[in-house]
Amino acid sequence: MNPIDPRDRRPQRIAVLPGDGIGKDVTAEAVKMLAAAAEAWELPLELVHFPWDADRYLATGETMPPGALEDFRDNYAAVFIGAYGDPRVPDMKHAADVLLGIRFGLDLYVNFRPIKLYDARFCPLKGKRERDVDFVVFRENTEGAYVGVGGQFKRGTPDEIAVQEELHTRKGVERILRAAFDWAAAHGKRSVVMADKSNVMRHAGDLWQRCFSEVAAGYPGIEARHLFVDALTMQMVLKPEQFEVIVTNNMFGDIVTDLGAALQGGLGLAASANLHPGRTSMFEPVHGSAPKHAGTSRANPAGALLSAALMLETLGHAEAATEVERAVEQSLREGRTTPDLGGTLTTSEVGDLVARAVGSGVPARR
Repeated sequence: MNPIDPRDRRPQRIAVLPGDGIGKDVTAEAVKMLAAAAEAWELPLELVHFPWDADRYLATGETMPPGALEDFRDNYAAVFIGAYGDPRVPDMKHAADVLLGIRFGLDLYVNFRPIKLYDARFCPLKGKRERDVDFVVFRENTEGAYVGVGGQFKRGTPDEIAVQEELHTRKGVERILRAAFDWAAAHGKRSVVMADKSNVMRHAGDLWQRCFSEVAAGYPGIEARHLFVDALTMQMVLKPEQFEVIVTNNMFGDIVTDLGAALQGGLGLAASANLHPGRTSMFEPVHGSAPKHAGTSRANPAGALLSAALMLETLGHAEAATEVERAVEQSLREGRTTPDLGGTLTTSEVGDLVARAVGSGVPARR
């Protein structure tokens, strides 16, 4: 993921946007852990908090202030987000403006999702072990169905028509494919699977198929396989151990990664990175804001903690990132987790546990 040079000791400013609902709960634990990691590992982190939530939007009508994206781009190493969504904002305008605004505005074209089973007890598939569910998904993050091209005609009448367009560019397709192959090569992976629905979506599929063949030719040591997305989802359930790297478009990536999260134990464990290598990137757990659970101390912070680990790795702090993942995995294996995974700990107790483990890890310097 082209991490920043760890020898660069300049302060790394991180914009923290807790968002709504349980986003605030889990972000508090990620911040706690990052503080412990920064102290133990002497990391040059500077966390700056931005209260851009539904309360603020309802009070002011503003989602992000003018110049926010430029500020992030020019003055921050990373953005960390909790979760967005509030029933008082039915159209979720503030969530779309913040989340999609940052993804599109900063051109974060890679959505990187590790799918890793930390304890076999959490997998809903019969007989699968930890080594059977361990792959990554590269989801194209700035094109496809999410560009919002389309419209409605004769709305509210019997003749109503809705048109929703997808958009795929050669540049966009090539760079996400290349990112997947580069990552596979750097991590010793033997195969990359591209998923589409080119038997139905022929125009977009033709572009993806041609680009896939062309990019794959530059990586002769990596097997390049194609699956229709419906076949991919079936194979993820039947034989997940066959996958190492999956790459697909924005819409299919959204669906496939949620299935992947279920294989590893649920959305509470799902981490993600929204990347443009070498630029300011955004990190977030992929669960929703779950307003009814906000403030109940039941939210699982593991996804937020693992997202923070991805951020540390990208910022050049690989040892600290490994320690965070190790601490989360140990807590899961020991059953010291939240009720969604059969544990009895609160959100903050899990955060305390991981922060202590990270803080007492073997740092690079004392």
